[in-house]
Amino acid sequence: MQVTETLSEGLKRELSITVPAADLVGRLDKRLAEIKDTVRINGFRPGKVPTAHLKRLVGAQEMARIVDEVIGESIREVVEGRGERPALNPDVALAEGCAAEAVVAGDADLVFTAAYELLPNFEIADWSAIEVERAVVPVKDEEVEERLKQIAEGNRPFADKAEGEAAATGDRVKIDFVGTIEGVPFDGGSAEGVDLVLGSNQFIPGFEDQLVGAKVGDEVVVKVSFPEDYAAAHLAGKPAEFACKVTAIAAPGELVIDDEWASKLGIDSLDKLREIIKEQIGAQYAGATRAKVKRALLDKLDEQYTFDLPEKLVEGEFENIWNQAQAELQQTGKTFADEGTTEDEAKADYRKIATRRVRLGLVLSEVGEKREVKVTDEEVQRALIERVRQFPGQEKQVFDYYRSNAMALASLRAPIFEEKVIDLILAEVKVTDKEVTAEELLAETEEA
Repeated sequence: MQVTETLSEGLKRELSITVPAADLVGRLDKRLAEIKDTVRINGFRPGKVPTAHLKRLVGAQEMARIVDEVIGESIREVVEGRGERPALNPDVALAEGCAAEAVVAGDADLVFTAAYELLPNFEIADWSAIEVERAVVPVKDEEVEERLKQIAEGNRPFADKAEGEAAATGDRVKIDFVGTIEGVPFDGGSAEGVDLVLGSNQFIPGFEDQLVGAKVGDEVVVKVSFPEDYAAAHLAGKPAEFACKVTAIAAPGELVIDDEWASKLGIDSLDKLREIIKEQIGAQYAGATRAKVKRALLDKLDEQYTFDLPEKLVEGEFENIWNQAQAELQQTGKTFADEGTTEDEAKADYRKIATRRVRLGLVLSEVGEKREVKVTDEEVQRALIERVRQFPGQEKQVFDYYRSNAMALASLRAPIFEEKVIDLILAEVKVTDKEVTAEELLAETEEA
């Protein structure tokens, strides 16, 4: 095998590799000898097929397989011998003038190029001087009681009103409706059998008020305008009419929050329900706290590193972000103009994000490798179970997909590895807790 480096520029490398035809023919002869005793060909007993005849029948097919094997083996051998770490699998192409037919026939040397980018070499920076602030919110009793009331309201009993009685604020009405804009029905604007508590502000502002006073069987045309900041951009700010038919009206019953009520929810006691609610709120705050302190730490780490990045890694990450952004715009019906930007400006911003992600990903990977961070099979198994639970009714298909797809399984392992590395670093930097309000904690900054 002959190897010539044809490109060495930054992280980019390109090699020209030549494998003599004689080596390929030798491997083919060995392969044919191995399969001679097992191949079944009409007119010949097993093991009695002449080699020349066997070569005419399956030689080209076996040689093609050998060429694929040799290309992979040669690249691995050469790269390992050079002590290099490719960022991605090399791009392989037959050299100009190297005819595939002649190579497969054993009449020509195999000459191909392997182009790849290297993972950058860099030193892990000292993070001992890094300081980050951790926003924390203690769960207050008032919050627990407020959440308790919300749960109670969601489970309030209702009783049908007497025939002919009108709907009042607080009543639950069941309605069928068809929404139109300029007389034309729009997607998502129609439904049947919808329960709506008047005064709950679940629907567009002004909608519920126009149903107060309606009776069972009444048909009411509700006229409203979608809010300017409505999620679906194609509806935002537009006037609409909803032809509603009231099919049932129920008045709210008395709400008693006690141990008996808690037991109807499957909880031992009211105090136990309060404990559960407090834990749930605490978990919500803990998740937001974790996200913010992690982002603060990554910001600090990002400031410590400047090194060249493999272009294809950045481009791949950018494509993922860009496709996701376009899918979200399509789903909401918005445009870049609605977001106060242009496509070119958005691409530039997303490319910066992709660059940051790749750089920090390489840093965390290097830290994890140097500090021997490991992800156990049990941790991956737990992550897989959680993933499977997200697809009720399709558990077996999802489980089989991940168990048979190494790349998919790696996608479960990667975030576990990352979180472990983040924990490792957080344990060694200075973290100062700062008590904030829930609104401050949960508010997303424009940059985020």
